[in-house]
Amino acid sequence: MAESRSKYIKELSRRYPNQNSVSSEIINLEAILNLPKGTEHFMSDIHGEYEAFLHIRKSASGAIRQKVDLLFDKTVTSRERSELATLIYYPEEKLNELRPNITDLSDWYYVTITRLIEVCRLVSCKYTRSKVRKLLKNTSCGYDYILNEFLNNDHYPAPKQSYYENILRSIVDLGASERFIVAICNAIKTLIIDHLHIVGDIFDRGPRADIIMDELMKERSIDIQWGNHDVLWMGAASGSRTCIATVINNSITYKNLDVVEIGYGISLRPLTIFATEVYSDTNVSNYMPKGSDEGDFLKHEDDKLIARMHKAIAVIQFKLEGQCIMRNPEFEMESRLLLDKINFETGKVNIDGTWHSLKDSAFPTIDPSSPYELTDMEADLMQYLKNAFMRSEKLQRHIRFLYEKGEMYTTFNKNLMFHGCIPLNDDGSFMSLKAAEGRSGKELMDYCDRTARQAFYSKDGTDSRRKGKDFLWFLWCGKDSPLCARKKITSFERLFIKDESTWEEPKNMYYQCWNNSEITEKILSEFGLGGEGSHIINGHIPVRMSKGENPIKAGGKLIVIDGGFCKAYQSRTGIAGYTLIYNSEGIRISAHEPFMGVHDAIANNADIVSDVSVFEHATDRIRVKDTDIGKELSERIADLKVLLLEYEQGNIKETGF
Repeated sequence: MAESRSKYIKELSRRYPNQNSVSSEIINLEAILNLPKGTEHFMSDIHGEYEAFLHIRKSASGAIRQKVDLLFDKTVTSRERSELATLIYYPEEKLNELRPNITDLSDWYYVTITRLIEVCRLVSCKYTRSKVRKLLKNTSCGYDYILNEFLNNDHYPAPKQSYYENILRSIVDLGASERFIVAICNAIKTLIIDHLHIVGDIFDRGPRADIIMDELMKERSIDIQWGNHDVLWMGAASGSRTCIATVINNSITYKNLDVVEIGYGISLRPLTIFATEVYSDTNVSNYMPKGSDEGDFLKHEDDKLIARMHKAIAVIQFKLEGQCIMRNPEFEMESRLLLDKINFETGKVNIDGTWHSLKDSAFPTIDPSSPYELTDMEADLMQYLKNAFMRSEKLQRHIRFLYEKGEMYTTFNKNLMFHGCIPLNDDGSFMSLKAAEGRSGKELMDYCDRTARQAFYSKDGTDSRRKGKDFLWFLWCGKDSPLCARKKITSFERLFIKDESTWEEPKNMYYQCWNNSEITEKILSEFGLGGEGSHIINGHIPVRMSKGENPIKAGGKLIVIDGGFCKAYQSRTGIAGYTLIYNSEGIRISAHEPFMGVHDAIANNADIVSDVSVFEHATDRIRVKDTDIGKELSERIADLKVLLLEYEQGNIKETGF
C-alpha cells in the first residue's frame, strides 16, 4: 500500500514539477472549495413532451426569471422583466417578434445588452474565471473574448469603463447586436445550471422523445436514472422482440407513431400490411388509441388501419410476454399467462379463478392448443422489426447515451435518486427478488444495473445477452420490479375486459411507507447517505395535486417530482409536472402549468411555473467544499501537501524552472 502511494506521489510530481506549481494549485483548489455550490436541476417523467421539456430547461424552472427579478425588480417594470426573460429563453424568435415594433433599435440594443450582461455576470459569479472562459468558448459563437471582458468589469475605474462603453457602441454600430444578444442568452442558459438530473421516463406517451434525447446529448454535465419506459426502449434497441412489440403497442395506444417512423426512421409498413391482411374483417372498435372519439374515429380508413395495427401488435406482445415468462420462472409472473386461460367458445377468460367476458375474442392468429406460438407471418414481421430497431443509427446512438450516462440509481451531493422504488416487504424491510438471485436493497439495484447492461454490451447470441434482454422486460413490468414497482401490470385486462375491478395494479409497499421518516432514513443509510441535508428524489408515481397530495414526504426527506409532464395525466394531477432546483441557498420545488406552446410563450411572455416553494433553506450558504466534488478536491489538496513536503525534504527533485 505504501509503495503504491509513493508511486502515485511521484507520478503527481510529473504534473507539478516544483514547489511553486504545487503551491499554486493548492491555493487554486482551496479557493474553489469556498465558492458557492453549482445549481442542480432535477426533472422526471418527461414522456416525450419535448416542447414543455425544452421550455423548462431553457427557463431553468424559473431560475432565470428569479435572477432577472433580483436584479431589476426596483428599476424595470414587470412586463419588461417578462420580456427580458423570454428573450433569454428564445432569443432568435423573440428578436423577430420585437424588432418591427421598436422605434429606436440602437438604443434598445444598448439597453438590452447592458441588462443581459448584468444577468450573465450574476449567474457566472459562482464559477472560477477559468471555468467561465471554458464554458463561454463553447456557447458564445466567437464572442467569448468580448463577453469575458464585460463579465469582469465590476470594479474598474472610470477610464476603463469608457473602454467597455466603446466596445458596446462598436457592437451596435457594426450591426452585430442581435448576434451578440443570442450569444449572451445562450451563455446565461449554460451558466445558470451546473448539473442536470433526469430521474427517469424520457420515452413513451408524448410525441417526440428523440428530440429530447438529442438535447440531452448536448448537456455538458448530466446523469440519468433509468425509468421503466426507458428500459423498455433499451430492450427494444438491444433486439428484444418482447420489448419491441410493447414499444410499438405503447406508441399506437397513444396514437404516437412519429417517434418510431420519423424520429428513428423505422418503417411500420410491414405491420400495416400484416394487420390489413389478417384483421380487415374483424371488429376493431376496441382498439382505438387513447383520446380518440369513438363517434368518428372508425369512420376514417386511416383510423381503422391504426386500430387494426393496435390489435395485431397487442396479440403478438401477449404471445411474446408469455414466452418470456415461461423461460424465466424466477420472474414469478405465471399469473400473467392469460392466453391459455381463454375459452374461445364462450368468449371468456379465467383470471385468478374468476371468469370474465372478453370485449373481443376474434383472434385468428391464436392457436388454442399453442396460444403463445407466433404464426409464420407474425414471426417474419417481428424479425423485420427487430432488424429495423437494431439498425436505426439514431436509436442506437441514443440508447448508448442512456447506458453511458444512466444507471438504476445515483447518489449525488447527499441525495439518492431513483425512478421507481426500493422494493419493501409489508413490514417495511427490504424485499428480496428471486429474479435478482435473492438480492435486496442496494445489492438488488446494483444487480439490476449490471444485468441491464448485458443486453446491450454482451455478444449477440450469448446466454448473458438473452438474459439481459429478458431482464429489461422484467424491469419494465415485472412483479415488484424496482422500476415497475407494482405487483402486476394489467395491460391484458385494460384492453380486453370491461370490468374495471380487474384493472387494479397494486403498488409495492414502498409507496405506503414513503411518508415514514424512519424507513426513508433506513433506505438512505443502505446507500451510504442520511442525516441532515440528505433526501430521496423520486419519480414514477404522479402526484395528484388536484386531490391535495403533497410531493414532499417523510418530513422533507423524500420528494416526488412526477406531477404530470405527460398531457395524458394532467387531467388527473391538476398540474403539468414538478421540477427541483438545488442551489447554494437550498432546495425549492416548482409546480408547472400546462405548456401552451412556443408561440404562446414568445408572443405573451408566458411561463409555466405556477407555484414555487422553498422547502429547505440552507442556514449557511452551501459551498463547493460541502459537495461530492469538494470531497474529491480536498483529497487532492491532501495529496498535493504530501508532494510539497517531499519537495521540502529533498525526497523528490524539483524540475521545470
